[in-house]
Amino acid sequence: MSGTTPTTPRIALVLAGCMMLVLAGCRAPGKPGPAEPRPDRVMEFAKLYKQNCAACHGEEGKRGLAVSLSNPVYIAIAGKEAVLNATAKGGPGKLMPAFAKSYGGTLTDAQIEVLADGIVRHWGQPQLLAGKNPPSYAATLAGDAAAGNAAYTAYCTRCHAEEAIDKTHIAGPITDANYLALISDQGLRTAILSGRPEEGMPDWRGIAPRPLTDRQVTDIVAWLASLRKTPASPNTASSKEKSHE
Repeated sequence: MSGTTPTTPRIALVLAGCMMLVLAGCRAPGKPGPAEPRPDRVMEFAKLYKQNCAACHGEEGKRGLAVSLSNPVYIAIAGKEAVLNATAKGGPGKLMPAFAKSYGGTLTDAQIEVLADGIVRHWGQPQLLAGKNPPSYAATLAGDAAAGNAAYTAYCTRCHAEEAIDKTHIAGPITDANYLALISDQGLRTAILSGRPEEGMPDWRGIAPRPLTDRQVTDIVAWLASLRKTPASPNTASSKEKSHE
């Protein structure tokens, strides 16, 4: 009988092994695990942000190449609607792509809503600028480039110049045509309004001795925009080639 019936110690070992498999959550080889949700069914803010926003705006909404989304000044001035529109439509002709399917992106309207709502809820401070009367997020006036040049020279070159006066926050010139070709007018305006606090750049309240006015912000953007190089059209290029033949 002892040759055909498992001994008590052997049974104990088998049972112990089974219990360890159960407790460890192991499954039989080849058995499929939980199904991953379809991309258009992902509705968690953290996952959507990491997949679509973190590469440009930073893992925690800051220290990315693009505007710091975790900057409460930016959120207070822009508001949820502007954040939602920028996420959905992107920046035409610039680096910010459109993410909404209706504009050629990959996200549903519901996912765009989750992103915009999450950015405002996680990083916004609704009452931050109450009573401060900040300039509008989008320009409402026509800019004066000459006045903008004067304002830029007076208030911005202490940091944004080859030989910056403020040695603690040397940011270098932002008048390079290649840089300006990559950033929209709204991108320039947003940078002036919200600053980049993690890099020591003040918002519109700390650039000049007094907070910049809506007019001054608009004029500075107009001057910077005037420095962009306009690529020659094919017709212009062919005309030049013929003149040299």
